[in-house]
Amino acid sequence: MAAPYATDPATARGRLYPEEESHFRSPFQRDRDRIIHASAFRRLKHKTQVFIEHEGDYFRTRLTHSIEVAQVARTVAAALHLNVELTEAVALAHDLGHTPFGHTGEEALDRLMQPYGGFDHNAQALRIVTDLERHYAEWDGLNLTWETLEGIAKHNGPVPKPYPWALTAYNQRHDLELDTHASAEAQVAALSDDIAYNNHDLHDGLRAELFSTDELAELPVLKDCFARVDAKYPGLNYYRRRHEALRRFFGVLVEDVINVSAANLKAFDPKSVADIRHAGRMMIQFTPALWTDLKVIRQFLFERMYRAPAVVDMRIAVTQMIDELFPFYLTNPDELPKQWRKEVADARDDQTLARIVADYIAGMTDRFAIQEHARLIGGTDVPPGVTDGH
Repeated sequence: MAAPYATDPATARGRLYPEEESHFRSPFQRDRDRIIHASAFRRLKHKTQVFIEHEGDYFRTRLTHSIEVAQVARTVAAALHLNVELTEAVALAHDLGHTPFGHTGEEALDRLMQPYGGFDHNAQALRIVTDLERHYAEWDGLNLTWETLEGIAKHNGPVPKPYPWALTAYNQRHDLELDTHASAEAQVAALSDDIAYNNHDLHDGLRAELFSTDELAELPVLKDCFARVDAKYPGLNYYRRRHEALRRFFGVLVEDVINVSAANLKAFDPKSVADIRHAGRMMIQFTPALWTDLKVIRQFLFERMYRAPAVVDMRIAVTQMIDELFPFYLTNPDELPKQWRKEVADARDDQTLARIVADYIAGMTDRFAIQEHARLIGGTDVPPGVTDGH
């Protein structure tokens, strides 16, 4: 039975463009399905999570990361009696706005876009689902429900002012109440992102041999996980031992979020989703002790994985690519694909043109950005290694 503060599809606020609803799918199921079928979602297959997409078949990409986030989010939402379909839709869409080369690409594009309003991947995700996916006859974007759009825009909490320009532009015609918290479902998607990447980045770092299992076994939380595995399975094979320990670590994170969030909700006793939005704080949380331990783990990953020497070399190389592609397209917009040229012709000023170029570059996959840079500019070798993380 759904909790009183769960988002009810029967009372959803609807879509910007009214349309007849499905007879056999809820509004949020339709949102989820539209996201999965979006071009931007497919492109996540070839976008960096931590390792550049071409570096190995076993490493996570933005697509596999998004699927793992959605899996965690469904579990947590069901345990808290929330709307699972809305939670899943937000989880699957949360990284649609990421550039090629992960956060390194985003940092480069944001710096280049500062004279034109900056760049933010969360705002870009909203821009994609409300404008840049252009497949439907009657509207641009996916025409998602208000609740899904709200979750994409502010799953990490109220958006601080000044708002990113992409959020401002959409919010002027469809108010997402950016100064309030999002639904509990969107908050679950946000914490599920943390759970997924903290777990799988440790997996991928081990596979890349950026740190050892013994080093991992000395970290908070993980130390206890390895001890439990060793007690139950003495002499276990090296690979199975670390997998079992990381599996338990994953479980600790999920159970902690469920238990703490259930206690928060019981204490606050919200009667509606509106109470969640106006609570003044996040309802979906880790315990303070686990949050402190995760900061230690994230610092370990930052030092040993995200800023390892091979990573730094890669960051320099891919930053140079973005730094060179952006001004090239600004001065040579005729090099954009045909379907972009009408927008270029209609561009009123340099700011509009810069945003078109940013949209195009942000939509590139890792491999396409590398190929286009080599074709149009050349001269930058991509070293073997990783780019960045969180």
